[in-house]
Amino acid sequence: MKGYHAGARLAVHLKDVREHFVLTDGGLLGITTDNVSSNYSMTHDLQSTLQASVIQWPALMNDIPCMAPVIQLASGAFMNSLGVKGRTKF
Repeated sequence: MKGYHAGARLAVHLKDVREHFVLTDGGLLGITTDNVSSNYSMTHDLQSTLQASVIQWPALMNDIPCMAPVIQLASGAFMNSLGVKGRTKF
């Protein structure tokens, strides 16, 4: 997606993807996202959009945060506290 990645804009694209794959009857179980605030906004905007179509999809229950970025940030902070330096590019 080109341009600004605001939650409302992401929700519109996700709605289009839902319709393309015929998930319009509530067949969307969950979404795995990283911890970027626009993804949080996107899931809440999607919840509102689906509610307008009489589909219950609670964002708090269906937004599944990905642990990989959290583990990477925690590992980096730990290694930094030990004074370990990463490789430099050649």
